[in-house]
Amino acid sequence: MSEKVEQEEIFSQVLRAGRRTYFFDVRATKADDYYLTITESKKFTHDDGSFHYQKHKIYLYKEDFSDFQEMLTKATEYIIKEKGDEVISERHQKDYKKEEATTTSTTEEESTPSSASFTDVSFDDI
Repeated sequence: MSEKVEQEEIFSQVLRAGRRTYFFDVRATKADDYYLTITESKKFTHDDGSFHYQKHKIYLYKEDFSDFQEMLTKATEYIIKEKGDEVISERHQKDYKKEEATTTSTTEEESTPSSASFTDVSFDDI
């Protein structure tokens, strides 16, 4: 298995989100073209107070930008449409209680968030 040598970052942005940090780094190929790496770094703390980071990385090349952006937009719009933008989870809410599976009908107006609650995702600045 060959080892990838990462090039110096040309442009970088950092998004801190609780225990996770996301890095968006523009790098140069050997042919001096640009590509994007997206890294998720998550901090884990041990009982003794020591900690380590677990990292996951995606390499995204220009030929895939358009399709990637389209798929990301569709997926995020679907999530917001189906579940809204409020975070609902045991980890984020101290009083979270898993609801029993019940069949209730919701009108489309109630389940569709207003345009004011949606944040448009754009890769134009990357």
